[in-house]
Amino acid sequence: MALGCDVRLPRSSSHATDSMETISDIKTMQDRCLQARAAGQTIAFVPTMGFLHDGHLSLLQEGRKRADLLVLSIFVNPTQFAPGEDLDCYPRDFERDEALARKAGVDLIFYPTAEMIYPSGYATYVAVEGPLTTTLEGACRATHFRGVTTVVAKLFLIVQPHLALFGRKDFQQLAVISRMTTDLNLPVKIIGMPIVREADGLAMSSRNVYLSPKERQQALSLVASLRQARSVVRAGETEAKTVLASIRQRLVQESELVIDYVKACHAQTLDEVSTVDAETVILLAVRVGKTRLIDNQLLAEEVN
Repeated sequence: MALGCDVRLPRSSSHATDSMETISDIKTMQDRCLQARAAGQTIAFVPTMGFLHDGHLSLLQEGRKRADLLVLSIFVNPTQFAPGEDLDCYPRDFERDEALARKAGVDLIFYPTAEMIYPSGYATYVAVEGPLTTTLEGACRATHFRGVTTVVAKLFLIVQPHLALFGRKDFQQLAVISRMTTDLNLPVKIIGMPIVREADGLAMSSRNVYLSPKERQQALSLVASLRQARSVVRAGETEAKTVLASIRQRLVQESELVIDYVKACHAQTLDEVSTVDAETVILLAVRVGKTRLIDNQLLAEEVN
């Protein structure tokens, strides 16, 4: 799967203070965070791949409220990309990210290189087994979640956070990280935050920058189909196959859109369900041109 790489990066400036610090060295970062914990400070952590948008900023704002020290990591993790995906041209703009982080009140940015995280001879990986990682995104991207859980486990050990915040747009990722954290008895509270959407309803993603104006209009069918499904359920429909058919019907109206999956799953286990209820989440992934987008909706909640 090759994603488009013709990316123009928006710029931003900051008028906030310069108290924020950027650290690349792993030992320096770990020592700083251990010192903060020893001093009785609570640490909130937001791991990202950079190219920050309002979805990331909502996590930082919540973290700022909950902890004494707010840490942001920016690391485009190579082990969660499969061959043919957009690792080499994933949007990057550290200067812009740094300015946005400063405005959001970040105390420390951890900005390592791939060689630091995965030095020569690196051979240890963390993997959550079972249906949480073999369905949905896992079925489309076989090694993706092993890369995600490995890097998040390493980041937790480096940053030593009391709590870590993740967006619910990557619903399966949040479930997998929560499972890993529980299974490994990691002393980190995982907090899932609501999806943040553009004014037109498109779920915020760093990859939205790949979309042409025409493709962006087509991409709005994702949120439109989720809203339609919510309406169908509110009207009394409980059969998952009927709800999913209504989503597919809306998506196929966009002739250039390719569906990877549309599923109704239990929100905790991600097992597919035949009957929908308040514990059901609808998850979908589509390709619009060369760009792959995901979205989801908990049926217990309104589509924002």
